[in-house]
Amino acid sequence: MKKLWIIAAGLTLGLSSCGQNEEPKVTEEETAVEEQNEQTESQNTDDNKEIIANHDFFEPFDGKIDHIHGLGYAGNQGAPFFAAHDGLKVYENGKWYKTKEQNNDYMGFNATKAGFYTSGHPGQDSNLPNPLGIKTSTDNGQTLDKIALEGETDFHVMGVGYENQAIFVMNPHKNSIMKTEKFYLSEDNANSWQEVQANGLKDVLISVAVQPQKVDYLAAAGQQGIYLSKDKGENFEKITDSGQGTSVFFTNDSLIYGTYDGTAKLVKHSLSDGSETEIPLPKMEEDAVMYFAQNPQNEKEMTFVSFNGNIYYTKDSGSNWDLIVEAGNPM
Repeated sequence: MKKLWIIAAGLTLGLSSCGQNEEPKVTEEETAVEEQNEQTESQNTDDNKEIIANHDFFEPFDGKIDHIHGLGYAGNQGAPFFAAHDGLKVYENGKWYKTKEQNNDYMGFNATKAGFYTSGHPGQDSNLPNPLGIKTSTDNGQTLDKIALEGETDFHVMGVGYENQAIFVMNPHKNSIMKTEKFYLSEDNANSWQEVQANGLKDVLISVAVQPQKVDYLAAAGQQGIYLSKDKGENFEKITDSGQGTSVFFTNDSLIYGTYDGTAKLVKHSLSDGSETEIPLPKMEEDAVMYFAQNPQNEKEMTFVSFNGNIYYTKDSGSNWDLIVEAGNPM
């Protein structure tokens, strides 16, 4: 989808160096105690988990990461997955990894507690039909199971609940079960589909989302703003007053959405009372949040992809953001 308002922006990072001081002498007993404490701390710290690094389906990656069409904590493994045009990329403990096979062009990517759902096109190393239709994986993409419309449709606008796995799509063109540019919802893993009216959703959409547990709540980001439905997509209410909608993401109790009106914003909207709080963002010029995800194991850990191809990561709810990819290039 064409992004009319985005111009590549440059960021300058300050680098600091630290000096080396002579280590004081310690006894063997003190050393043993210190090593034991470090080992215990390491075992109890989430940052030291290396699920992806130790998985034989992944290998270290240091190339360019661009054309991202979704991100999330797939399989609830504590590491964000980024769906790119040349396969999955994963960021774990400050390092990047890629899948060794099935490097497909993923579109409409949605992480779930069990794995992920996706659409798109097969990569050069894949013998899957083109387009993919809707597929799911519970083994990090080693196998992609057929869900619906294989060989018929590539869904760019698709949302899937993290736990309930309800699927909400905007169909781009007629296929064997859906009409052109109509909205459909499945509550039974694509065994059946219901066309929803989506009243109030007359906009050019960028993305949609499904609440993790309650299929009643759906959201959409469009050129005119952010929309929220509380009745399974029959009716949508525009919840923003100005600016373009850029991203939508649900937690169990909130909708986190991005907007752009000359300045990028990231807002947490309570599903219970509609109250809103702004999540601080790093300094960005003519850029905005395109895909956002929060670690379901740690709500303070968040990451997002910007329209200019930058990726930011925080462990403290946005008080401090690390630029981990700039214009597609890992830092």
